[in-house]
Amino acid sequence: MGETKILAERFEANRRHLRSVAYRMLGSGSEADDAVQEAWLRLARVDTASVDNLKAWLTTVVARVCLDMLRARKTRREEPIANAETIAGSDDTQREMEIADSVGLAMLVVLETLSPAERVAFVLHDMFNLPFGDIAPIVSRSPAAARQLASRARQRVQGASANPETDRTRRREVVIAFLAASRGGDFAALLAVLDPDVVLHADASAVAASLARLRDTPPLAPEIRGREAVAKLFQGRAKRAQLALVDGDAGLVFVIGGQPRAVIDFVVEDGRILEISMIADAQSIERLGLEF
Repeated sequence: MGETKILAERFEANRRHLRSVAYRMLGSGSEADDAVQEAWLRLARVDTASVDNLKAWLTTVVARVCLDMLRARKTRREEPIANAETIAGSDDTQREMEIADSVGLAMLVVLETLSPAERVAFVLHDMFNLPFGDIAPIVSRSPAAARQLASRARQRVQGASANPETDRTRRREVVIAFLAASRGGDFAALLAVLDPDVVLHADASAVAASLARLRDTPPLAPEIRGREAVAKLFQGRAKRAQLALVDGDAGLVFVIGGQPRAVIDFVVEDGRILEISMIADAQSIERLGLEF
């Protein structure tokens, strides 16, 4: 009982911070409370001796819970965010109003336009200064891809461009060009859309699947660097890939038996592909927001 009490006290010391994180992601006081409560339940089931930084650990857990909740919203009709009237009628009016004032209802409206992963990456980095290295595993991305998610969100939130969809459209065009070049075996066209320092990351499931069907194709490694090496890998490949939205941005999906079996995610900067992530782990794919 003594250890449980101490743990509960440590959790309570972080509750306000956790609820603030959850509210900024969800825009709903009741959902934020649910997310914080789920974090407590998960904390109670782990060996805290292995947790070096409890606040960081809890923040990560709350972020993952919120991400799941945001993605669940996409499968049903969107729920309106909290407004001034509902906040004023809550059980803890002062606390809700403080949070609403700090976020701003206008900000919450804009955040609703973001994909779940964009919203999580932006909130954690821009509002709570979490480094992209810590955000990456939460959104099942590399640090560079997490940075791109936050950057896309920031453009929309700040109105950094006259038409926030323009950059998204350009990235889609680059991915389409990559797919066409890969299918057609056009090595020169692949080189044209790849950054000289492009890096490819493949998860363990993607590497294992590649080795299982390896014939005359280059082997897939966990990391491949350089434009020529990456272009050689994809030359004449991706014939079964189809264009899809991966958390709101253009990517590729391999569908077998009606189920996504592999995903290719891209980081595109200045019209060229800077990073490619090949994801075949079933749980990681399940956490992605796919539309195809």
